[in-house]
Order: sequence, then C-alpha cells, then structure tokens
Amino acid sequence: MSTKVSELSNVDLYHILDPISVKKGEFTNWAETYSCRPLSIFEPQTEFQCQCVVELAKREGKRLRVAGSGHSPSNLACTGGFMIKTDRLNQVLEINAVEKWVNVQAGIKLHEVHQALGRHGLAMSNVGSISEQAIAGIIATASHGTGWDFPPMSSSVLELELLIADGSRVICSNEEHIDLFKATLCGLGATGIILRVKIQVEKAFCLAERKEAVPFDSVIDHLDDIAQSGEHVRIWWYAQADEMHVMRADHTKEAAHPIKSSVFWDRLVGFHLIQFLLCLGLYIPSILPSVARFSCWLRRPHGTTIDDSWKIFNLDVFIKQYTAEWAVPHTNAKECINALRDWLAQEHANPRGLRPHFPLEIRWSDGDDIWLSPSYGRKTCWIGIIQFKPYGFDVPWKDLFEKFDSIMSSYGGRPHWAKTHPFYPPELRASYPHFDDFVRLLKDVDPNGLFRNDYVDRHIFGGGTKGDSLGVSTAGMA
Repeated sequence: MSTKVSELSNVDLYHILDPISVKKGEFTNWAETYSCRPLSIFEPQTEFQCQCVVELAKREGKRLRVAGSGHSPSNLACTGGFMIKTDRLNQVLEINAVEKWVNVQAGIKLHEVHQALGRHGLAMSNVGSISEQAIAGIIATASHGTGWDFPPMSSSVLELELLIADGSRVICSNEEHIDLFKATLCGLGATGIILRVKIQVEKAFCLAERKEAVPFDSVIDHLDDIAQSGEHVRIWWYAQADEMHVMRADHTKEAAHPIKSSVFWDRLVGFHLIQFLLCLGLYIPSILPSVARFSCWLRRPHGTTIDDSWKIFNLDVFIKQYTAEWAVPHTNAKECINALRDWLAQEHANPRGLRPHFPLEIRWSDGDDIWLSPSYGRKTCWIGIIQFKPYGFDVPWKDLFEKFDSIMSSYGGRPHWAKTHPFYPPELRASYPHFDDFVRLLKDVDPNGLFRNDYVDRHIFGGGTKGDSLGVSTAGMA
C-alpha cells in the first residue's frame, strides 16, 4: 500500500484528501486552555487516507500532528502544520473473549470500548477518571487510573500497528520492534501515527466503592497502609478543611447497586452553585477558602456504591479546568504531601496569598518498564492540583502551579506528560534512564521531524522557546 501511495501524483493526493480536509480549521482542547490553527485538518476514515496525509506532508515539507478528543490540558497536540483528527478511526476490529483481548482502531473513545467489551462480558482492568479520551491519546501520555498493584493503562497494550514517517506500517510488541514499542507506549505522538491497538482485558466485573471522610493527620500517618487498603484507592484532599475523602474500590460478586443521584444536590448545588461561587471568587478571592470548606461538606462521602467497574472508575467532570499532576516515588509521598500542606497553610494565612481550588487528588500506580512513563521503574504516588474555569472564565493559575511544580520536583516528581510542566531535556534526562534512547529512536524513525511540534521540540530536543508558541494559550491571567 505504501508503494502505491508514493507513486500517486500530487493531483491524485489532493483528490483523495480534499473530501476529508478542513481548510483553515481551528483546534481547541477540551479545557479551552490552548488552541491552534493548522494549515489543514484531515479527518481520515481509512489507514490508506492516513498514508496519503503522511505522503503529502513529506512532499510539502509540513509537520503533522495527530489529535484525538483533545482532553490533554497542554498544547501537546497543537501544530501550525497539518493535523489528523482520529474521530472517524473508531472501529472495534476484533474481540477475543477466550484469550481476553480486544483489537481497536486508535481513534476509538474509551467509553466506546467499554460498551463493546460489555456486550462480550469483558472489561478493562483499570481506567482513569474519565472515558472521553481516544485510546491513542491515553497511550501517548501513559495515562493512569489508581491502584497500588496496577500500572498505567499503556501496560495493558499487547501490540501496536504504527504508521511511521517513511510511510511504512510497523507492528510492534514485546516480541518485535521492542524499542519502538517501549517508546510509543508513552511516545507523545512523536514516533508515528498509531493505527491499531491490541489490549489485554479481563472478565467483566463490578466494584464496590466505600467512601469515608478522614482527618488529614489520620491519613498521612498511615498513608502506605491506606494506599493498600483496597484494590483501587484514591483520595480527595480538601486542604482548606484539613480533611481527606478516602475512596476504596474492590472487586465484588454483588449485583450493581448504584446510589441514586439527587438532581438538587448533585446538579443544582454541587455543580451550578459551586460554579457560581467560584466565579464570584474571581472578584472576591477571600470567599474561596469558605467555598472549599462548603464543597468538602457537600461532598462528604457516605455509604457504598456498587456498579460496573468503569462507572466506578469514572467521575463526572462538569467544569473546565487547568490542571497539573506529578508522579512522585511512593516512598517520598508522605513527606511531599506534608510539604504541600505547609505551603498551602502559608498561602491561606496570607490575606494576599494564592487561593487554590479543590480538591487535590492523590492516586497510586505500580511501576512499569515504559521508557517515558512517569511510573518507570518505581511504584508511584500521583498528586494533582486544579484550578476551575467557571463559565469558561480564566482564573489565576500560573503562580500557583509554579510553586506546586517546584515542591513536586524537589521530591523526585515526574510530571504528567499530558499536562503543562516545566521539565526540559536536562531535567528529563536526569529523571528517565531511557530518555536518550528515546531521543535516538526518534531521530532514527523520524529523522526529519515530521511528527514533531513545538511541544516535542521544547521538551525532548531542547529547541524553540520555553513557552507555548504554537499552542496559543487562551489564558489571559497569570
């Protein structure tokens, strides 16, 4: 197929690609924090069309990036060249219920995979807080759920089919093209276009999630024990109330018994009122600690929820937000969280201090052997911070995140690749034993930088500027 594509004339390529191209389109991520204007946005339905886009980009000397659902709050997908949107590459190709694996096109959304697997009595072993991402985006950033013995989701991938810069298609796994496989499982979209993904799954299961509100000191004194007190443990930390909401989810044979949501409490109060108060906080910052304490009381957990696994893993995310998240060695987690507590207490005590939103989220993942995975070689504690954008309005976040980043990096943290971060080649080289292997592999499979963008140039190759020049920030406040 690639030979046929290379033999096509430019006129033929334009004829094939014109029906799937959007001229002068704009790409904006879900959080509306970054946007870009690619020269053309292509929405292919077939792998052949993807090959045609690659061929055209090579001939015209344009860079090419792939974008899925746009859930990364950074400018990871942004480009001033060509862009492929994978929304129409969303087919389930094969499900093997005996060997428990699924083969899918890389643009399929996670919630579509859940539905397809459910019809065959199967489920993914572990997923994150949302299921709107495309499978390829999850893989490109080694996204994660939570669980002491559960590595990031890329570790469930058995095989990838990749379209690389020379136009050829390569199948890679732990048995063939191993280096390319280990690089692509957290490849930032720079190794090539992921066409197909084969994922290990398991028999469908329900989870019973128990929730409780616990004082900060009671949690921090027994942090590792709590992290291992359930298969999937996550914590919401309301620093303003000095309280943590601990959620433990475990396999159960009991039938699904979800707690019915209240339209009044969940939507009217939990969403609309909180969003209004956050917006008011833009003009009266002094109310924000009280809003946080109110939200802590409002969301104080109770009881046990039993439901299909992915419904327990997932959370409702109503308000767009800035977010930063770091992976620290679990051995440093207690000391790191205490340092964050001291810092936030200082901010709260200062009438002009920073006013973070809520809650901070704490999760865990097992170590893996993926070259650029933040969990590479170590059991990891993930700590994330957010600043909501009520009604889409911008909020102060940069100073807050800079101080947060500084503390997290001082405890051996590695930043989540999908989110904005301050690490460049010197810091990344010190953090990742295979960083230089990754760089060498990119130079080998993509010597002309077809799949690079400003993000990859900055953070992997040290080029460009330490800013967001191609992914234009929509933010107006620092």
